[in-house]
Amino acid sequence: MASNEKTELFETMAVPRALTRMAIPTIISQLITLVYNMADTWFIGRAGDPYMVAASSLVLTVFLMAGALGNLFGVGGGSLVVRLLGKKEEEEARRAASWTLVCAFSAALAFSLLCLILMDPLLKMLGASENTIGYARQYLLFVVVIGGVANVEGTAMSFMLRNAGYSREAAFGLGMGGVLNIALDPLFMFVILPDGFQVMGAGIATMLSGMASFTYFILVYRRVRRDSVLDIPKRIEKIRPESRKNIFSIGVPAALSVFLFDLTNIVINRLSASHGDLELAAVGIVQKVERFPLNIGIGICLGMIPLIGYNYAAGNFRRMKAFFTAARVAGLAVAAFSVLMYYLFADRLIVFFIGDTRTVELGTVFLRARCFATPFMFLSFNMVNFMQAVNRGRESFWLAAIRQIGLNIPILFVMNGLFGMMGIVWTQAAADILNVIISYIIYFRVLREIVPAKTA
Repeated sequence: MASNEKTELFETMAVPRALTRMAIPTIISQLITLVYNMADTWFIGRAGDPYMVAASSLVLTVFLMAGALGNLFGVGGGSLVVRLLGKKEEEEARRAASWTLVCAFSAALAFSLLCLILMDPLLKMLGASENTIGYARQYLLFVVVIGGVANVEGTAMSFMLRNAGYSREAAFGLGMGGVLNIALDPLFMFVILPDGFQVMGAGIATMLSGMASFTYFILVYRRVRRDSVLDIPKRIEKIRPESRKNIFSIGVPAALSVFLFDLTNIVINRLSASHGDLELAAVGIVQKVERFPLNIGIGICLGMIPLIGYNYAAGNFRRMKAFFTAARVAGLAVAAFSVLMYYLFADRLIVFFIGDTRTVELGTVFLRARCFATPFMFLSFNMVNFMQAVNRGRESFWLAAIRQIGLNIPILFVMNGLFGMMGIVWTQAAADILNVIISYIIYFRVLREIVPAKTA
């Protein structure tokens, strides 16, 4: 590790302090990112048109698909880089970081072009109706087609910075984009663009904020290049075949995990839309509201990953397990508190986003059901993140696949058939309780394989 401060963080600093130092900036950036995602929904909701809210919820799925590409290269490349640093192989870590960013840029550009060419078929597949497709086109054009490359590359760069020990810089870049998005939303939605184009205004604001974050990360890379393995790529680097394999063995499951999550959301949207556009709008709001404790949990896990990965590669298994335990306790405490708050104040949270009486009634009932899944959702993705950190790509893929394809999606169809809309909103809790049981069975098997008996 180029910096003695970073070496102390990974190797000797007290576990709670090191996790706090890595996780707190990440949690803040995750919450700011969540707030600006919510801000789009909130500002769009101020127009009083549930079709606009439904349209933005549909496009969010595509936006998250682009995020899956950022995860592919950010998680895959970042986890490899920190393990190489744990082994003191700094030159290969430098080349791997550069190669990852070049691939992320190329993949993002291809995805944006495909979304442009296949825009209408894609939106209709996601459940867009005649009432929502026009608004969805506006949002998709700016958020994904034009802003997609900056979003994916910025995500990959933030992962790389965090895994190299620059958690504050990674968090600031994401947080700055979120604050800028919140500031630009009302400007474009209610001042610059005419009435009826609020969704387009939200899309432009999101696009510009993503580009600002990307620009900031470029500047940070140039500043830290003398003290780290990170730099702006100047050419396509040659890396070891083993390194390429490791990037994709972790990155592909990470991307598929996001993609399968999006696939589940597509199913939820399609099933909800079959019950009505108001049901779809209410579910879209609930899915954003429930992200608050989940984004805190994600921040804890993202702070945990490099600490676990470094100590795994260095052979310090006791410290590795201590970080995993500390992260799990912190995440469950947040989840339990959120269940109580959401159940008590569900109606106030929904009305904050939209004033339509029927949509508020539906959203209140949906949130009170969905909130019980929160602790089990945290445990599920916490386990996937652990597998990514210790280079167990196959297990991280199977955990994600079992959760979504094996449990969530089939249970969605069954519950919808038996109980209608309420069956849809209760599915998450049922699926994740089963998934947590399966996850821990796999976890204990992996632990026996990677940790020598004398240190277990």
